[in-house]
Amino acid sequence: MAGLQSYAGIARAPFLLLPFTLVASGAAASAYENGFDALHTALALLGLVALHVAVNSLNEWSDYRTRIDFETERTPFSGGSGTLPAGGLSSDTALWFGLGWAAVGLAVGIWFLTKIGMVLLPIMAAGAILVLAYTDVLARIGLGEIAAGLGLGALPVMGTAMVQDGFLGPAGIAAGVPAFFMTFNLLLLNEFPDEAADRKGGRRNLILLLGRKPAAMIYVLAGVLTPASIIAAVAMQVLPLFALAATLPSLLLVKPFGWAFGDTAEPVPIPAMGANVVWNLSTNSVLAAALVAAMLL
Repeated sequence: MAGLQSYAGIARAPFLLLPFTLVASGAAASAYENGFDALHTALALLGLVALHVAVNSLNEWSDYRTRIDFETERTPFSGGSGTLPAGGLSSDTALWFGLGWAAVGLAVGIWFLTKIGMVLLPIMAAGAILVLAYTDVLARIGLGEIAAGLGLGALPVMGTAMVQDGFLGPAGIAAGVPAFFMTFNLLLLNEFPDEAADRKGGRRNLILLLGRKPAAMIYVLAGVLTPASIIAAVAMQVLPLFALAATLPSLLLVKPFGWAFGDTAEPVPIPAMGANVVWNLSTNSVLAAALVAAMLL
């Protein structure tokens, strides 16, 4: 049991709900617009979960190696799992565990290439770069939040829509836009508690590059752009009127926005961090449900 808990720790199991909502959104967008394939959706979910486990495990391995994990003040949403510093697994085991899951994701991608074609190659190549380069490259040159928004936001939604039958239509793109902003913000807010540890460990995120207040305002901007992008897509008749329901979870941003407009030298309240996560998961889920409802009704 302890071994399973350790592997679940470096995989950051509680955060693996995100791929389910992203795949649901992408598959629903394709079903609304063009078509749906249950097998392809299931395999897309397997591939995305595998890649998410891979990037989380490699992040834990890197943060242990750079000693960031020894400096963080952990919260339920930030600071890593603490598995490696506690001796739950060796760093080599974490590395190979991450690479193994990356190989699973690659195998799923290759299967899709044989079924759908080379049209998927750009998304696959971008995904591979984002998984393998996120921690040790992208997060050190100020691109970590953008990488997260793409790799665990826009690209999975659009990729899931595309693997249904090789077609990516306007609805699939429109569903991917709010997913980008939300995952961007999911990482950004969770970086605030790790500011000192990230600085010492050589990271260069928006907080370290711009300061806490400007980074908090970027969080607010991305938060506002999330429902705005949905409203714009409905106005352009790319998404159905039902999709406006997906703007309602943005009411959860009251707590993180309250902190952002206040004294950002203070720690981010845990309820605000929790609301940030629920906002992300629920917006993707409500959008998926709205697209299915529009298709059926």
